[in-house]
Amino acid sequence: MGNLLIYNRIMSEFHALVPAAGFGARMGHELPKQYLPLAGQPLIFHALHTLCSSPELATVFVVLAPDDTLFHTYDWSRFGEKLQPLYCGGATRAESVLNGLLASELEPDDWVLVHDAARPCLTQAHLAKLIAELRGDEVGGILAVPVADTLKRSDELQRIAGTEERAGLWQAQTPQMFRAALLAQALQQCRQVTDEASAVEALGLRPRLVLSETTNFKVTYPQDLLLAELLLNQKSN
Repeated sequence: MGNLLIYNRIMSEFHALVPAAGFGARMGHELPKQYLPLAGQPLIFHALHTLCSSPELATVFVVLAPDDTLFHTYDWSRFGEKLQPLYCGGATRAESVLNGLLASELEPDDWVLVHDAARPCLTQAHLAKLIAELRGDEVGGILAVPVADTLKRSDELQRIAGTEERAGLWQAQTPQMFRAALLAQALQQCRQVTDEASAVEALGLRPRLVLSETTNFKVTYPQDLLLAELLLNQKSN
């Protein structure tokens, strides 16, 4: 596969892929983070609900650890066959995404939207904007927000070593949307990355930044669950 691919834009489908094989050690909980309770459902439910409700997405793949024994204990029947669990998760996010891509057997030119299981406040508006702005793009791109806070670099004593220039800096979010073949190629060549865009960048390509909102945040620490529940309750009301 070369970097320059000729895509069949008319026949291309859109799919989502949610890596959920990790544990989330920073939450300090015995349960894997994706199964922590949030607004009456496991955390991962909210992302899957938004993705499965999108008319643009043909399939939502959730990539689980091979020894995951919790996913099947929840009722996912409301999502029908659109939700497809894949028990092929790896030791890292990149490995899980790559394994999921290979197991899903998508067409090379299909679009894949990789979304964090721990971003429960994704909305249909976020999804629609991402797809609308990228469906004709040659590379793909990600949801992101410009950095608003002043950034400090610390030394080994946790004292300020300097202030970083924030102009032009963006905070990456998900979904991150790329063609299946391009993303698989990128992850096969660059596996030590924390997001899909970094792997695509390593190919010499420049993914597009699609303006998002700070509400599409990632649940990382226990207090994040409280904020997410407030936002979800506000949305449902």
